[in-house]
Amino acid sequence: MIKKRTLQTGCNLALLGISLALFSCVEKPNEGIAIVERLPAEASNDYYTGNRPPLQPAQFIKLPTGSIEPGGWIRRQLELQKDGLNGHLGEISAWLQKGDNAWLKAGGQWGWEEVPYWLRGYGNLAYLMKDESMIKEASFWIEHILNSQREDGNFGPIHLNDGKQDFWPNMIVLWIMQSYYEYSRDDRVIDFMTAYARYLLTVPDDDFLYSYWENSRGGDNLWSTAWLYNRTGDARLLELGEKIHRNTADWTKSTQLPNWHNVNVAQCFREPATYFLFTKDSAMLEAAYNVQSLVRRAFGQAPGGMFGADENARIGFFDPRQGTETCGFVEQMASDEIMLLITGDPYWAENLEDVAFNSYPASIMPDYKALRYITSPNHVVSDAKNHHPGIDNSGPFLAMNPFSSRCCQHNHGFGWPYYAEHLVLATPDNGLGAVLFNTCQAIAKVGDGTEITLREETNYPFEESVRFTVSTPRQVTFPLYLRIPSWCKQAAIYINEEKANVTLTPGAYVRIERAWKEGDKLLFNIPMDFSTRTWQVNKNSVSVNYGPLTLSLKIEEEYKQLDSRETAIRDSKWQEGADASQWPACEIHPASQWNYALANKTPITIRHKPWPADNHPFTLENTPVEFKAKGRLIPGWGIDEYGLCSVLPNENAGKAASLDEITLVPMGAARLRIAAFPTTEN
Repeated sequence: MIKKRTLQTGCNLALLGISLALFSCVEKPNEGIAIVERLPAEASNDYYTGNRPPLQPAQFIKLPTGSIEPGGWIRRQLELQKDGLNGHLGEISAWLQKGDNAWLKAGGQWGWEEVPYWLRGYGNLAYLMKDESMIKEASFWIEHILNSQREDGNFGPIHLNDGKQDFWPNMIVLWIMQSYYEYSRDDRVIDFMTAYARYLLTVPDDDFLYSYWENSRGGDNLWSTAWLYNRTGDARLLELGEKIHRNTADWTKSTQLPNWHNVNVAQCFREPATYFLFTKDSAMLEAAYNVQSLVRRAFGQAPGGMFGADENARIGFFDPRQGTETCGFVEQMASDEIMLLITGDPYWAENLEDVAFNSYPASIMPDYKALRYITSPNHVVSDAKNHHPGIDNSGPFLAMNPFSSRCCQHNHGFGWPYYAEHLVLATPDNGLGAVLFNTCQAIAKVGDGTEITLREETNYPFEESVRFTVSTPRQVTFPLYLRIPSWCKQAAIYINEEKANVTLTPGAYVRIERAWKEGDKLLFNIPMDFSTRTWQVNKNSVSVNYGPLTLSLKIEEEYKQLDSRETAIRDSKWQEGADASQWPACEIHPASQWNYALANKTPITIRHKPWPADNHPFTLENTPVEFKAKGRLIPGWGIDEYGLCSVLPNENAGKAASLDEITLVPMGAARLRIAAFPTTEN
């Protein structure tokens, strides 16, 4: 039988404020091993840049870009991205052409968010893969941006709204420069960002963050201001932080949002939490949690970690057939990473995994050469038709296309690189935290300053074991933190094959401090089990989880290749001479029945399959786990007047007499899916 899991929206506000700074030991059954709720915020890492006073101390500290080398399936996703759209967009997107580009010369035609969006993912991908040709290409753009800085400190093309500068594209550039500095240690970046910050202080409030996008997204600029302050200690940056917050849209209201644009919400809800670093006002932190919860209560009664807003959330359109922009997935992942660094709350790691494992992979073609604008938890047709107003976009927004649309086309590429860079984090007490589990190796200074290599091997979330090996030139004492997933009730640790006598509390961290020596091994076993979530607002539909994976009905997928020029949305732009035949669009149609109710009292069984030879588990053919369940067809549940999967049927809708065996697969491997099921008695 499946165990029921209570729907959570991520708030355990009792832990905020006071307990955020506590180093709370629940038990210490073994010497050097303890269960903790948060990290010791009163400590300060000697080797990595945390938050300078008077900023709120950091719970986790991101290692510099380039410190982590990914392996396993995450490396395979990065390789596909490199060989796919993100790696080659500079050759085909008109916005990235070097001739007449406003990011390369004053007055150029092509210039707004597209170059920064693309370069943010492309550059970090290059650093992770240590690809010299990609690093050279990223450096070409970065050099021109650095050289574009004017005497007053402003830089780049000036895009005007009502005669006032739009600062949004420059915010993305600051993130690019942060990664570049961490990778290269090029001090010009600090000078560049400092001069720009001083310029922003001179801009009158009436002219600052004036237009819609920049006003919503001031939190991105605020995060960069904190990053720069931590490296320079320039007190004027604290003043700039207050100015940015003062002029950013108000994301602190209890029942209202400045707007309901899905990317804005995913990206901007963390602005108050970032400002909490400056003020230490717990109300700011609480406000970020509130938005995360509010949008999911209103439009997020569906699996996959997101909310059904299409482009803009609308009253009445909250069924799991509503979706999320691909931009929304990657921005939510980045926000989860930042919230994890700020709060140390394991919830943010779990929400990140929910989006990364269950939603994001299905928004992209398996070869990473095309993507779709909208992806939904219940998504049974992916064609090039106009489905408005069923979804809040007019045009072919469900087809997989390399040029739809400008934002997702250029922005999708930073999702996996940023995720990979957060697999291992530094901690305030000169230790390391492994809070996201994937194959990688991290080189970091710990303890007394010894530089070690922490190797991690796993096929998580498709297996239950994570294996760590320490490589160190000499014995060194430091703490290693592991996140204990909230869904795991019987986690266990083995150190050099000896089981630790410790009860691991779900939803906390285990802290292992010992004298680590060359070749020490640690096995973290996190058994997975079935659980369900019931979505009361959406007709008590049910989704099934297996550990961090959400399961979908397996719908056979029929792919139909199309000319991407004919199915691209109106604002797509090709470079002259780009070979469209090498970058086709694709429709995906169902080739099997999908309108099933899940038998809610029938056991679900798991079948393990061989690990895919190409290391790519996010396809129906390759998924290493499948599940068998029972279901009944609902004849009245079909395609609606908008050409979409109809909203969920009423609970008393007529169902077939026969109880059929159905196959479930990980939701992230299913580009057509039913992940929120009506239910039926056996």
